[in-house]
Amino acid sequence: MRSPRTAGPRPPRTPRPPGLRVKSPELLIAESGADLEGHGLRRTMGLFQLVCFGVGAIVGTGIFVGLSDTVAKAGPAVIVSFVLAAVTCVFTAFSFAELGGAIPVSGSSYSFAYATLGERTAFLVGWCLFLEYGISVSAVAVGWSQYLNELLNSVVGWELPAALSSGPGAGGVINLPAVVVIGLAAVLLVRGVRESARATAAMAVLKIGILLVFCAVAFTAFRDGHLVPFASGGVGGVTSGASIAFFSYIGFDAITTAGEEVRNPRRNIPFAIMICIGIVTVLYCAVAVAAIGAFGAPAVADRPAALSLIVNQVTGSTVGGGVIAFGAVVAIASVVLAVMYGQTRILMSMSRDGLVPAVFEKVSPKTSTPVSNTWIVATVVAVPAAFSSLDVVVNLTTIGALATMVAVNVAVVALRRSHPALPRTFRVPLFPVSPVLGVGFCVYLMYGTGWRTWLQFAAFLLAGAVVYAAYGRRRSRLGARELSTQAPPEA
Repeated sequence: MRSPRTAGPRPPRTPRPPGLRVKSPELLIAESGADLEGHGLRRTMGLFQLVCFGVGAIVGTGIFVGLSDTVAKAGPAVIVSFVLAAVTCVFTAFSFAELGGAIPVSGSSYSFAYATLGERTAFLVGWCLFLEYGISVSAVAVGWSQYLNELLNSVVGWELPAALSSGPGAGGVINLPAVVVIGLAAVLLVRGVRESARATAAMAVLKIGILLVFCAVAFTAFRDGHLVPFASGGVGGVTSGASIAFFSYIGFDAITTAGEEVRNPRRNIPFAIMICIGIVTVLYCAVAVAAIGAFGAPAVADRPAALSLIVNQVTGSTVGGGVIAFGAVVAIASVVLAVMYGQTRILMSMSRDGLVPAVFEKVSPKTSTPVSNTWIVATVVAVPAAFSSLDVVVNLTTIGALATMVAVNVAVVALRRSHPALPRTFRVPLFPVSPVLGVGFCVYLMYGTGWRTWLQFAAFLLAGAVVYAAYGRRRSRLGARELSTQAPPEA
């Protein structure tokens, strides 16, 4: 006999509030064609190219330019700051690897949040990704301009005038080289992902080689006394340094934005993420030890082109510094290329869901790239690159990236609960301890960015919530689909 509680027809399901709408992983994968061909995109990248793409997105301004800012906070303990930032990335990388293998689509953190935490949270994660990807491109381009002048000085003994190579905040008028490198990256991106991947792979191999050469040269002048006092800034200095050092790791999650253009994404995305984190962490720590051991923390601090200066001092010639400057120019250009790629793919995913205008979704049948999307992104990020200084945007970019990583660590737990049978090619080890530690480390580094950054970030999130309420919520395709299924049949 059926109990009264279960007898009779099941009551209709209560519609979810718009902001809590969840898009199932199966629907995300089906709409993107992630197991076939991705939404008009072509699968051209293998594991090696994907690893090079990840290295290309990570290694750049953070180590070539930002090292001096990190040393200014932490002193010789910058090594601990890099390790702390790396540990934060490792725990979060586990979550990215599991989600990237389970939901191999172009939306990265945005799509993962949409599948687990609801539409409003997903939109705000996408909004934060504008900071991590779009605004960080501006910061990276500013760093490229600094090393371009260093290269010109080493090669021809001439530099671009400050009026044309710095923004108003740095004593100039417009940072023209920063605009140029963004434009060149856009040209390459619209030509096709195969060409972009080849260029990124070549630049990644070159910049790793340049940094290894730097270490070999700098270690010849290593002095133990340069490491004393080790933690000159105390625990607070190490924490602040780690928050700045984290900027050096931003970009590893860009690997997941290639989910629809990678061969065998369920296997290659998790592998590529873990390989990249390992390579970059070892490389950063080696460069930091070599730089401080050869030159001392006070001499490295607040010198944007410190690596070139160190090589010049050790070799007694400007040739070595010119080589380092050339490597930095190539390295930072590859970051601009890779991170702009990630930004365009995230916008494409959000456009596919109706949360941003449809122009970002269109893919050229000729090049299989989002051409209009790419040029819009290039134009938007070129403005702050032309008129802002590097330090203005670094902290805001960092806190935005850390916020998205908090969401990813929470999403991996939520997806385990809501879709335990979903195929996963990688599983987070020590679950659920790892994602909980990932959240903790991210929040700890967010704290180190300072209260002014928190206020700026709060204002940024508020603006995002307004945009979602005014545009995204009303135009959501998932919301339209749910309304159509709830509509009563015509008589």
